Amino acid sequence: MDAQEVRELVALGKDHYGRGEYAAAAGIFEQVIARGAAYADVHHLLGLIYHQMGEFESALHALEKAVEINPGYVEAVLNLAILCNDVGQYERAQQLYAQATEGARGGPKDALGDEPLDSFSRGKISNLHAQVGDGYMSCRRPLDAAVEYRRALTLCPTFADLRLKLANALRDAGQRDAALGELRRAVHDAPNLLAARVALGIAFASAGKIDEALAQWQEILRRDPEHRTAQVYLKLSQKEARGPARGTR
Repeated sequence: MDAQEVRELVALGKDHYGRGEYAAAAGIFEQVIARGAAYADVHHLLGLIYHQMGEFESALHALEKAVEINPGYVEAVLNLAILCNDVGQYERAQQLYAQATEGARGGPKDALGDEPLDSFSRGKISNLHAQVGDGYMSCRRPLDAAVEYRRALTLCPTFADLRLKLANALRDAGQRDAALGELRRAVHDAPNLLAARVALGIAFASAGKIDEALAQWQEILRRDPEHRTAQVYLKLSQKEARGPARGTR
């Protein structure tokens, strides 16, 4: 599951939660966590659901994880304090309450004085920048699009799908070397993102680096033997590598 799919799954879970469909929301949040996504907001909401269901141990674990991911998450700290009080951990509840109120009065700020963003918020805002970039691309303004994609990646540098969009914008703007660098990074960060490998192979072929292009097509087919695009490009690249056929005398 790639980063975009995880973000969509989180949004679906929050939608279920907002409608009071807690069992459905919990199931989706559990899927997100099982895939290794470290979203404080997801752990927090899952903890609230577990608390409501009376599953106190699971609720404690989820809320503690939310606070571990983002110690400045005041709402999560407060809800953990409430839960500790409910299970008889009165001293810890008091300590957590003091921590939360202190954080609310003057919690940690970033270098510009803004409140730090949790993982879910970073992903959400990053996606908004990407949507603006998509809008610029639809208007054939790749340089403006690249600015937005870079802003998105500043928030979420491991989102390889966004890096692929940045590479495409740079390519369309004529900045081929920069595009190639972004494609290399995308493939490094997400080896199974075959769309990035396709784009990297095309970039290599366009630059006359046929051996590197062949390596990408072959790697795609190793991962997905039925990948039709890679099959076609591999065949074409192999023909180019062999050179034009010699005519008969």
